[in-house]
Amino acid sequence: MPPAPSGLLKPANGSKHEAAAMARKHGFPKLSASSKALVLLPLLLLGFIYLFVYPKEFELQALMSSCSPPLGAYTAAPRRLAGEPPASRKPDFRLLIGVLTRADNYERRHLLRMVYGLQLAAGDLTAHVDVRFVFCRLYKDDQRVLVPLEILRHGDVIILDECEENLNGGKTYTFFSAAARLDRDEPYDYVMKADDDIFLRLPRLLESLAAMPRDDAYYGATIPCDSMDPFREYMSGMAYALSWDLVEWVATSDVPRNRTVGPEDRMTGQWLRWLRLGGKGKNRFNAKPAMYDYPLPAPVDKCSHEFVPDTIAVHRLKDNPRWAATLEYFNFTAGLEPSKFYKID
Repeated sequence: MPPAPSGLLKPANGSKHEAAAMARKHGFPKLSASSKALVLLPLLLLGFIYLFVYPKEFELQALMSSCSPPLGAYTAAPRRLAGEPPASRKPDFRLLIGVLTRADNYERRHLLRMVYGLQLAAGDLTAHVDVRFVFCRLYKDDQRVLVPLEILRHGDVIILDECEENLNGGKTYTFFSAAARLDRDEPYDYVMKADDDIFLRLPRLLESLAAMPRDDAYYGATIPCDSMDPFREYMSGMAYALSWDLVEWVATSDVPRNRTVGPEDRMTGQWLRWLRLGGKGKNRFNAKPAMYDYPLPAPVDKCSHEFVPDTIAVHRLKDNPRWAATLEYFNFTAGLEPSKFYKID
């Protein structure tokens, strides 16, 4: 029988031991390029997963864990109007503006949300400002549906259950007392009571408040109209602010608690006059003439005068034409961009 060809690794009828011996003698055959590719491709894929996918997976897991609330917690709505950007730096102070209004004044609240929302969204305010709409308990069926819709959308309503809807029947006292209770854990530096027919220019207001002390402070426009002396009477009910320590005093003292009925701005002045007898209530600041009533063709008193550039507040905006004239003077629509969807002459 002729010898087997030398290129064969295994004889046709050879045993496993013979095949192994021949393999050791002749070595394994060289792999083709396609075979090498088949072997290297899975190895390269494993290397890619190890080097690139796993690290990203760990980053994603860390990001998800940092964004998710802890077990048993919930995510609360931010305490600011919709559209307000986060502060770029630590605010100089915190201000709560309570706009005392009525539940039925839906149109006025819509206008005020635009007016204050645009100012809050500008991102140039030096303080943290919260604007809240304040009214007493709901007493109509439609209010019990429409007001909750506002709360769901805007989250800027405070309903006082301890009062009836009468501004001179204790509503202001109830508001200050509620603010002291509701914001005890995160107090404001100032709490301002404001009417819903006043336009507040927030940058100018904050600039004015920034110069005040943070305690024992009473700020507003002096009454009577011909007076510039903040110690003579009291601050006009159009808008006035108390420092937080005075708000806490209002909430806890028997003096305001037993003197709530009457013109609300005058009653507040009487509370603080009594407080001055005890050596407090000394820091009073008059913001006139930058706070004034809408300019009338024939002013009835010195609380009304022409618009001035450094205005802090304009009061007695009882209708839309007055609001429009005021906002036009302060060029409130300057940011309106041209568009094919509207043409405004």
